[in-house]
Amino acid sequence: MKRVYMLMLLLIMGCGTISVFTDHDSGVDFSKYKTFAYFKPGIDKVEISDLDKRRILKAIDLQMAKKSMIKSDLPDLLVSINTTAKEKVYINNNFNGFWGWGWNPWMWGPNQNMVSSRTEGALYIDLIDAKTKQLVWQGKGRGGISEHTKNRDERIGVFVAEILKKYPPESTL
Repeated sequence: MKRVYMLMLLLIMGCGTISVFTDHDSGVDFSKYKTFAYFKPGIDKVEISDLDKRRILKAIDLQMAKKSMIKSDLPDLLVSINTTAKEKVYINNNFNGFWGWGWNPWMWGPNQNMVSSRTEGALYIDLIDAKTKQLVWQGKGRGGISEHTKNRDERIGVFVAEILKKYPPESTL
């Protein structure tokens, strides 16, 4: 029975959803932004592996290209990223109690506790006006990813796509 619960938990974690939140400066005309570059000082501060940084930047390149944004040495927007992570502990109480008719109808079985943990992370994508150096748009994706995830490129790509799906804000479309 424990194996079934463990398998179900692993399947749920592997297919975890991503919660996306965005915010933007409502006074900005996003249609004027056509080019972008990465804000290296911000990206250098992110405390994740260089491999994951490259995965994130590659996924951002792909999504920005889909939005007809061009990478440039003289950009309209600067792109920065940040990450946070929290260890979440889950406790599953399986109550095995019996009661009813028959001999010793109030018999209680043992409780089985299953404890597991998972890292829930957040990826922030910040878009900064290159001229004013002001943050104009921010997207945050929160969900589960582990260092043991097999298809990290794909999972990170999904994270970035879900976040940037909300750029540009609808009000400027």
